[in-house]
Amino acid sequence: MSALIDYTLHLADNALILGHRNSEWCGHGPVLEQDIAITNISLDLIGQARNFYQYAALLKAGGSSEDTFAYLRDAHEFKNCLLVELPKGDWAITILRQFLFSNYQYLLYRQLENHRDEQLGAIATKALKEVTYHLRWSSEWIIRLGDGTEESHTRIVKAVDDLSPYIGELFEPTPYEKSSGVDVSLLAKDWMKKLQEVFEEATLPIPGKVNQQTGGKQGKHSEHLNNILSEMQYLQRAYPGAEW
Repeated sequence: MSALIDYTLHLADNALILGHRNSEWCGHGPVLEQDIAITNISLDLIGQARNFYQYAALLKAGGSSEDTFAYLRDAHEFKNCLLVELPKGDWAITILRQFLFSNYQYLLYRQLENHRDEQLGAIATKALKEVTYHLRWSSEWIIRLGDGTEESHTRIVKAVDDLSPYIGELFEPTPYEKSSGVDVSLLAKDWMKKLQEVFEEATLPIPGKVNQQTGGKQGKHSEHLNNILSEMQYLQRAYPGAEW
Protein backbone atom coordinates (compact mmCIF):
# COMPACT_ATOMS: atom_id res chain seq x y z
CA MET A 1 0.00 0.00 0.00
CA SER A 2 2.85 2.39 0.85
CA ALA A 3 4.38 1.99 -2.63
CA LEU A 4 1.02 2.65 -4.29
CA ILE A 5 0.56 5.84 -2.25
CA ASP A 6 4.06 7.00 -3.18
CA TYR A 7 3.46 6.25 -6.83
CA THR A 8 0.12 8.06 -6.84
CA LEU A 9 1.77 11.07 -5.21
CA HIS A 10 4.53 10.94 -7.83
CA LEU A 11 1.94 11.19 -10.60
CA ALA A 12 0.14 14.00 -8.80
CA ASP A 13 3.32 15.96 -8.02
CA ASN A 14 4.47 15.84 -11.65
CA ALA A 15 1.16 17.24 -12.84
CA LEU A 16 0.87 19.88 -10.11
CA ILE A 17 4.36 21.30 -10.44
CA LEU A 18 4.31 21.44 -14.25
CA GLY A 19 0.83 22.94 -14.10
CA HIS A 20 2.13 25.62 -11.74
CA ARG A 21 5.12 26.34 -13.97
CA ASN A 22 2.93 26.71 -17.05
CA SER A 23 0.54 28.97 -15.17
CA GLU A 24 3.35 31.51 -14.92
CA TRP A 25 2.69 32.26 -18.60
CA CYS A 26 -0.87 33.41 -17.90
CA GLY A 27 -1.05 36.96 -19.23
CA HIS A 28 2.48 36.71 -20.66
CA GLY A 29 2.08 34.41 -23.67
CA PRO A 30 3.51 35.46 -27.05
CA VAL A 31 0.02 35.88 -28.56
CA LEU A 32 -3.43 35.80 -26.97
CA GLU A 33 -4.44 32.43 -28.46
CA GLN A 34 -1.34 30.69 -27.11
CA ASP A 35 -1.64 32.49 -23.79
CA ILE A 36 -5.06 30.86 -23.43
CA ALA A 37 -3.76 27.50 -24.68
CA ILE A 38 -0.90 27.23 -22.17
CA THR A 39 -3.22 28.38 -19.37
CA ASN A 40 -5.75 25.69 -20.28
CA ILE A 41 -2.98 23.08 -20.30
CA SER A 42 -2.08 24.26 -16.79
CA LEU A 43 -5.67 23.74 -15.68
CA ASP A 44 -5.72 20.27 -17.24
CA LEU A 45 -2.58 19.28 -15.35
CA ILE A 46 -3.80 20.67 -12.04
CA GLY A 47 -7.07 18.80 -12.55
CA GLN A 48 -5.10 15.59 -13.06
CA ALA A 49 -3.11 16.34 -9.92
CA ARG A 50 -6.32 16.77 -7.92
CA ASN A 51 -7.63 13.38 -9.04
CA PHE A 52 -4.40 11.64 -8.05
CA TYR A 53 -4.16 13.52 -4.73
CA GLN A 54 -7.73 12.63 -3.86
CA TYR A 55 -7.02 8.98 -4.49
CA ALA A 56 -3.79 9.13 -2.46
CA ALA A 57 -5.75 10.68 0.41
CA LEU A 58 -8.28 7.86 0.21
CA LEU A 59 -5.48 5.30 0.35
CA LYS A 60 -3.61 6.96 3.19
CA ALA A 61 -6.62 8.12 5.24
CA GLY A 62 -5.83 9.62 8.65
CA GLY A 63 -7.05 13.09 7.76
CA SER A 64 -5.10 13.41 4.53
CA SER A 65 -6.61 15.43 1.70
CA GLU A 66 -5.61 16.87 -1.65
CA ASP A 67 -4.88 20.15 0.14
CA THR A 68 -2.57 18.66 2.76
CA PHE A 69 -0.60 16.90 0.03
CA ALA A 70 -0.28 20.05 -2.08
CA TYR A 71 0.19 22.67 0.62
CA LEU A 72 1.61 21.03 3.73
CA ARG A 73 4.48 18.91 2.47
CA ASP A 74 8.07 20.14 2.29
CA ALA A 75 10.19 19.90 -0.84
CA HIS A 76 11.91 16.65 0.16
CA GLU A 77 8.49 14.97 0.38
CA PHE A 78 7.61 15.77 -3.22
CA LYS A 79 8.28 13.05 -5.80
CA ASN A 80 8.14 14.93 -9.08
CA CYS A 81 10.90 14.58 -11.64
CA LEU A 82 13.38 17.43 -11.89
CA LEU A 83 12.29 18.35 -15.42
CA VAL A 84 8.96 19.82 -14.35
CA GLU A 85 10.33 22.08 -11.61
CA LEU A 86 12.87 23.94 -13.74
CA PRO A 87 12.15 27.66 -14.35
CA LYS A 88 9.80 28.37 -17.24
CA GLY A 89 12.55 30.07 -19.23
CA ASP A 90 11.62 31.47 -22.63
CA TRP A 91 8.85 30.17 -24.87
CA ALA A 92 11.19 27.58 -26.44
CA ILE A 93 12.03 26.06 -23.03
CA THR A 94 8.36 25.87 -22.07
CA ILE A 95 7.33 24.33 -25.39
CA LEU A 96 10.13 21.77 -25.42
CA ARG A 97 9.53 20.73 -21.81
CA GLN A 98 5.82 20.30 -22.52
CA PHE A 99 6.62 18.15 -25.53
CA LEU A 100 9.16 16.00 -23.68
CA PHE A 101 6.79 15.45 -20.76
CA SER A 102 3.57 15.05 -22.75
CA ASN A 103 5.27 12.48 -24.97
CA TYR A 104 6.20 10.56 -21.83
CA GLN A 105 2.87 11.13 -20.09
CA TYR A 106 0.89 9.94 -23.11
CA LEU A 107 2.74 6.61 -23.18
CA LEU A 108 2.56 6.26 -19.42
CA TYR A 109 -1.18 6.84 -19.23
CA ARG A 110 -1.70 4.38 -22.07
CA GLN A 111 0.13 1.84 -19.92
CA LEU A 112 -1.82 2.80 -16.80
CA GLU A 113 -5.17 2.30 -18.53
CA ASN A 114 -4.68 -1.44 -17.95
CA HIS A 115 -3.16 -1.15 -14.49
CA ARG A 116 -4.21 -3.70 -11.88
CA ASP A 117 -5.43 -0.80 -9.72
CA GLU A 118 -8.71 0.16 -11.36
CA GLN A 119 -8.80 3.67 -9.89
CA LEU A 120 -5.37 4.57 -11.29
CA GLY A 121 -6.51 3.19 -14.63
CA ALA A 122 -9.69 5.25 -14.54
CA ILE A 123 -7.82 8.49 -13.77
CA ALA A 124 -5.34 7.80 -16.57
CA THR A 125 -8.13 7.04 -19.04
CA LYS A 126 -9.93 10.25 -18.15
CA ALA A 127 -6.75 12.32 -18.57
CA LEU A 128 -5.61 10.69 -21.80
CA LYS A 129 -7.73 12.92 -24.06
CA GLU A 130 -6.17 16.00 -22.47
CA VAL A 131 -2.64 14.64 -22.78
CA THR A 132 -3.25 13.71 -26.42
CA TYR A 133 -4.03 17.37 -27.10
CA HIS A 134 -1.01 18.55 -25.07
CA LEU A 135 1.25 16.31 -27.16
CA ARG A 136 -0.22 17.44 -30.47
CA TRP A 137 -0.08 21.13 -29.49
CA SER A 138 3.51 21.01 -28.27
CA SER A 139 4.62 18.92 -31.28
CA GLU A 140 3.23 21.53 -33.67
CA TRP A 141 5.06 24.27 -31.79
CA ILE A 142 8.34 22.35 -31.83
CA ILE A 143 8.06 22.14 -35.62
CA ARG A 144 7.09 25.80 -35.90
CA LEU A 145 10.07 26.93 -33.85
CA GLY A 146 12.61 24.51 -35.28
CA ASP A 147 11.69 25.09 -38.92
CA GLY A 148 10.88 28.77 -38.49
CA THR A 149 13.15 31.78 -38.30
CA GLU A 150 16.85 31.74 -37.51
CA GLU A 151 16.05 33.18 -34.09
CA SER A 152 13.40 30.58 -33.26
CA HIS A 153 15.64 27.74 -34.46
CA THR A 154 18.56 28.97 -32.36
CA ARG A 155 16.39 29.22 -29.26
CA ILE A 156 14.83 25.77 -29.58
CA VAL A 157 18.26 24.20 -30.19
CA LYS A 158 19.50 25.86 -27.00
CA ALA A 159 16.42 24.54 -25.19
CA VAL A 160 17.32 21.00 -26.34
CA ASP A 161 20.81 21.44 -24.89
CA ASP A 162 19.45 22.86 -21.62
CA LEU A 163 16.81 20.20 -21.01
CA SER A 164 18.62 17.09 -22.28
CA PRO A 165 20.21 16.33 -18.85
CA TYR A 166 16.74 15.92 -17.32
CA ILE A 167 15.29 13.41 -19.78
CA GLY A 168 16.86 10.23 -18.39
CA GLU A 169 15.12 10.46 -15.03
CA LEU A 170 11.75 9.92 -16.71
CA PHE A 171 12.76 6.37 -17.62
CA GLU A 172 14.74 5.46 -14.52
CA PRO A 173 12.34 3.38 -12.38
CA THR A 174 12.19 3.92 -8.64
CA PRO A 175 11.37 1.17 -6.12
CA TYR A 176 7.84 2.50 -5.65
CA GLU A 177 7.25 2.43 -9.40
CA LYS A 178 8.49 -1.15 -9.65
CA SER A 179 6.42 -2.22 -6.63
CA SER A 180 3.34 -0.64 -8.22
CA GLY A 181 3.81 -2.71 -11.36
CA VAL A 182 4.99 0.13 -13.60
CA ASP A 183 8.18 -0.21 -15.67
CA VAL A 184 8.85 3.23 -17.16
CA SER A 185 12.02 1.97 -18.84
CA LEU A 186 9.78 0.18 -21.35
CA LEU A 187 8.44 3.52 -22.56
CA ALA A 188 11.80 4.86 -23.73
CA LYS A 189 11.80 3.24 -27.20
CA ASP A 190 8.39 4.57 -28.26
CA TRP A 191 9.16 7.93 -26.64
CA MET A 192 12.32 8.29 -28.72
CA LYS A 193 10.49 7.22 -31.88
CA LYS A 194 8.00 10.08 -31.46
CA LEU A 195 10.77 12.54 -30.63
CA GLN A 196 12.73 11.58 -33.74
CA GLU A 197 9.63 11.96 -35.90
CA VAL A 198 8.91 15.48 -34.62
CA PHE A 199 12.53 16.61 -34.49
CA GLU A 200 13.17 15.47 -38.05
CA GLU A 201 10.31 17.64 -39.32
CA ALA A 202 11.55 20.49 -37.12
CA THR A 203 15.12 20.11 -38.45
CA LEU A 204 16.43 19.70 -34.90
CA PRO A 205 19.33 17.57 -33.66
CA ILE A 206 18.49 14.53 -31.54
CA PRO A 207 19.62 15.07 -27.93
CA GLY A 208 23.04 13.55 -27.34
CA LYS A 209 24.20 11.54 -24.36
CA VAL A 210 24.97 13.86 -21.46
CA ASN A 211 25.32 13.46 -17.72
CA GLN A 212 21.83 12.94 -16.41
CA GLN A 213 20.39 14.85 -13.46
CA THR A 214 18.28 12.58 -11.26
CA GLY A 215 16.89 12.35 -7.75
CA GLY A 216 13.65 14.29 -7.96
CA LYS A 217 11.49 11.17 -7.89
CA GLN A 218 13.25 10.24 -4.63
CA GLY A 219 12.79 13.67 -3.03
CA LYS A 220 16.16 15.21 -3.95
CA HIS A 221 15.24 18.47 -5.61
CA SER A 222 16.78 21.66 -6.89
CA GLU A 223 16.30 25.06 -5.26
CA HIS A 224 13.67 25.73 -7.92
CA LEU A 225 11.10 23.52 -6.17
CA ASN A 226 11.62 25.39 -2.91
CA ASN A 227 10.90 28.62 -4.77
CA ILE A 228 7.70 27.20 -6.23
CA LEU A 229 6.47 25.90 -2.88
CA SER A 230 7.26 29.09 -0.97
CA GLU A 231 4.92 30.91 -3.34
CA MET A 232 2.28 28.22 -3.82
CA GLN A 233 1.99 27.24 -0.14
CA TYR A 234 2.26 30.70 1.43
CA LEU A 235 -1.41 31.33 2.19
CA GLN A 236 -2.10 27.92 3.71
CA ARG A 237 1.02 28.03 5.87
CA ALA A 238 0.45 31.64 6.97
CA TYR A 239 -3.21 30.99 7.79
CA PRO A 240 -3.55 27.27 8.59
CA GLY A 241 -6.95 25.84 7.74
CA ALA A 242 -8.08 29.02 5.99
CA GLU A 243 -11.08 28.59 3.72
CA TRP A 244 -12.71 30.90 1.22
